[in-house]
Amino acid sequence: MPRMLDVSDAVRAEIGDEEADRLLTGANAPGSYDCTSCRTPGDSEQERTSTVLFVGDETAVLAFAHAGCLPSQVVQVTEEQLQGAVRSIGGEAAPQEHQQEQPHRTTPEPAVLGVTSGLVLIEGELHPALVVEPTAPIARPGATGGGDDFLPLLIEQGFMPVTALDAVPPVLHGWSVLLAVGQLHAVLQPGPHGHQPVAWWQAHQPLQVTDSWRAAANKHQQVLMFAAPVGSIGRQPREDLLRDALDKAAANGRLVAAALPLAGT
Repeated sequence: MPRMLDVSDAVRAEIGDEEADRLLTGANAPGSYDCTSCRTPGDSEQERTSTVLFVGDETAVLAFAHAGCLPSQVVQVTEEQLQGAVRSIGGEAAPQEHQQEQPHRTTPEPAVLGVTSGLVLIEGELHPALVVEPTAPIARPGATGGGDDFLPLLIEQGFMPVTALDAVPPVLHGWSVLLAVGQLHAVLQPGPHGHQPVAWWQAHQPLQVTDSWRAAANKHQQVLMFAAPVGSIGRQPREDLLRDALDKAAANGRLVAAALPLAGT
């Protein structure tokens, strides 16, 4: 039976026309599946379904998602991430902090970014948020003065200064948060010359988020990203303390923010 599948041009180019056509006719596509984003059941015979191809260094895995959760796309991941995704496909309230080393495009040396996920209450509604804080000052390439240009660099990319957490920040188009297989994979930024998005920050291993955070992300179809220079937020063991730290950073003029759409395109 034909499936209600979306197969993007990028996915078709990777798997070939023959395999894509077999998927569309139902030969190689499952009827029911667990959505690779929200992890709830889906049915490709009854609802629009996206094909999502995870491509590693040596292997590739085809997964399925509700079309409302993820568009059909090719996701470049490390082989280690891909194996973690394979294991996940087969098988509240404290904020979750993840610290990863990742070369930052705007710095000459690798920067260590602390990334904390948590729910933030704005205008009476809970929103999924990522809070990014480096462990050291971020300088412009070639800068010799030893200053911290982390916030100015992000403002140049379109992030907005925040003086109070009283409204949802505007959407920053071209940037996105990749949440797949129910886990956080990366923050993506526009590629050079209008090419495919590239990772601004990427987890070395897919990061777990709480069910409530993932549910809020799928509800709003976006994630709020807050960024502050080193020493502004710190490690907070509870979401209320994280909110207090965000409020103080905003009041001190040390916070920028944007709403980033889910999943990459």
